[in-house]
Amino acid sequence: MRSETLAKRIIACLDVDGGRVVKGVQFEQIRDAGDPAELAAAHSEAGADEIVLLDITATAHSRNTLLETVRRTANQIFIPFTVGGGIRSLDDAAAVLDCGCDKVAINSAAVADPLLISRIASRYGSQAVVLAIDARQSGTTAWEVYVWGGRKPAGLDAQAWAKRTEAMGAGEILLTSMDRDGTQSGFDCSLTRTIATAARIPVIASGGAGEPRHFVEVFQQGAADAALAASVFHFGLKSVNSIKQEMRDAGIPVRLTC
Repeated sequence: MRSETLAKRIIACLDVDGGRVVKGVQFEQIRDAGDPAELAAAHSEAGADEIVLLDITATAHSRNTLLETVRRTANQIFIPFTVGGGIRSLDDAAAVLDCGCDKVAINSAAVADPLLISRIASRYGSQAVVLAIDARQSGTTAWEVYVWGGRKPAGLDAQAWAKRTEAMGAGEILLTSMDRDGTQSGFDCSLTRTIATAARIPVIASGGAGEPRHFVEVFQQGAADAALAASVFHFGLKSVNSIKQEMRDAGIPVRLTC
């Protein structure tokens, strides 16, 4: 359940391909960013509230999540840790959670089998299930869900899908704007607000972070509960705590670590 009084979270994202963290623009133009365990530890030390690791090619390559990578990363951090990519069954979710993460994120598998959300939530609780939505704008106030690492349209309206998956047991939504991903032009506040208004569970905004003011905007205008970024942290463009300081200056509740 969403609460306006809770501190807003800043989440560092690790998009992993072949055991290395990578970053692209609008899911393309991929470049190397480093080792996931090392980057996770650095982001945690810098003040990130959570870490999300997404194995971005596991689904497209029809393979399971890289468990050793997950295990190594989990051993380096002591903040909440979410893993997604290649989780297609309850057994897959169990294997990843056994490696030390706190939550699993599912996208393509949930679209293919929505009851997977309920099965994972029944065993581990809704707090362990993050519904990942990759959305591309399809109209003035409409966004379509994409699967397979942003490669295939799912024929689902993002707002309707968010409502449905919440009812099935999802505890949180990781919402990525494909139109803004990697552009550093700012979060899609309209998309975020649309989903946050429709859902009662926390919504994590993703895609487009480039400046501290973008985080302020998505909390004030997009009604997000958390904001996720990658490039802005990986390549040293901004520090987590500089972003948090600007948020606090704007009156947004936040947890400062140093």
